[in-house]
Amino acid sequence: MREITMASLQLMSFQRMTLPLAAALLVAMAGCSKTKEADAAQGAPAQSAVSGQDKAPASDKVQGGEASGNEGSEAAAAVKMDAAALKAAGIQLETLQPSSLSEELRAPGEVVDNAYGTTLITPRVEALVIRRYARLGDEVRAGAPLATLSSVEVANAQADLRIAEQEWRRVSALGREAVSGRRINEAQVAVDRARATARAYGLPGTAAGRTNGEFTLTAPHAGRITEDAFVVGERIEPGKTLFRLVDESVVWVDAKMPSGTVPRVTAGDPATIVFNGERLTGTVQRAAHRTSDATRNAVVRIEVPNKRDRLHGGDFVEVFFEAGASANVDNMAATQVSLPTDAVVQLEGETVVFRRDASGEIVPVAVRTGEVIGDHTVIREGLKAGDVVVVQGAFAVKSQLLKSQLGEE
Repeated sequence: MREITMASLQLMSFQRMTLPLAAALLVAMAGCSKTKEADAAQGAPAQSAVSGQDKAPASDKVQGGEASGNEGSEAAAAVKMDAAALKAAGIQLETLQPSSLSEELRAPGEVVDNAYGTTLITPRVEALVIRRYARLGDEVRAGAPLATLSSVEVANAQADLRIAEQEWRRVSALGREAVSGRRINEAQVAVDRARATARAYGLPGTAAGRTNGEFTLTAPHAGRITEDAFVVGERIEPGKTLFRLVDESVVWVDAKMPSGTVPRVTAGDPATIVFNGERLTGTVQRAAHRTSDATRNAVVRIEVPNKRDRLHGGDFVEVFFEAGASANVDNMAATQVSLPTDAVVQLEGETVVFRRDASGEIVPVAVRTGEVIGDHTVIREGLKAGDVVVVQGAFAVKSQLLKSQLGEE
C-alpha cells in the first residue's frame, strides 16, 4: 500500500512540472500560426503588384534608384552665395594665374649688436670714478664726455710730460751753439717717451691743464649707452668696462638654420626680418662654416638697417630667405598654378579645392597637389589657369556644403 502511494505522489509531481511547459509550447505554436497567416495575407497583393509590372526588369529599377540618389548628391554638392554672403562669410575668390614659385626658407633669429659699431669704454690704468656725464640708454655724439676718473699713475704721467716739454722747449731755444747735440737728443727722447706714456693712459699728447691725475673718457663715435656697470666712487681696474657704446643704426641678426639648408643661402641674398608684425629688409652678410655640435644648426648673419630704432640686441625675430626656385619643382613654370595652402581641404577622403562654375555655384573639385613652397601649394591636376577658386574661407564653404548635404539627407 505504501509503495502504491509513493508511486502516485511521483506521478503527481511530474504532472505539475510538465503542465506549464506544455502550456507555453501551445502559446508559441499559436503565435507562429497567426504570423504565417498575416504574412500570407500581405504577400498576395504584393505578389499581384509585382506580376503586374512584369515588363520592367528588376535591374532597371535598381539603376533608377541609384540615379535618383546621385541627383540628390549633386544638388547638395554645390553652394550658391551672392557677393554679400561671400563677404559676410569671409570667403575670397581669385582667378588662377600661371606662376613660378620661389621657395621661402624660414628660420628663427636673434638680434645682436653690430660689433663693427660697438666700443667698450674702459680705463687703461687703475683709477677712481669721481664724476659721470652719461647714463644707461643715453644717445651720445662723438667726442662727448662720459666719465671723469682720477689716478696717481696718471698724475705722475702728467707731471713727467710737463717737465719733459719744458726741458725740450728750453733746449730748443738755446740751440746747438749753446747745448751739445747729446743733450738735445736726450731732451727729444724724454719728451717723446712722456707723450707716449700719456697716450697709453688715454691722455692727450700734450701737457694741457693741471697735473692733478684727473682724466676724462670720451665717446669715440656716436651711439647709445647700452651698458653702465659702475658707480661714482668705485675703484676701477684697468680694462674693466664702464660703458658699452653701440651704434644702433645698423644691427646684425643671427639666423639659426639646419646645416643642410645653409648652402642654399649665399652672401648678398636679401632677407626679410619680421618683428612684432613689422617687416624689415636685410642682406645676408655671411654663412657660418661651423655647425653646432649640440643643435646641428649653423648661423647665417644678416645685416639690417635699423629704421626707427626698432631692433635691439637680444630681440628674437623670424627670418625669411628667398632661396630661388625649388629644385623639386618640374620645369613647367609657364603652366604651373598654385594656391594658398589653406585653400586646399579634405572632403569625404579626397583633396579638393572649391571652384566657381559657369552658373555661379561653388563646387568642390578633386585635385592632385604637388610641393608646398612657403605658404602656397602647387596644384598638379584638377585646376588650370583662368579658373575662379576660393583662396580664403575654404573651411566656411566646406561647412556650408556639409550643412546642405545633411539637409538633403
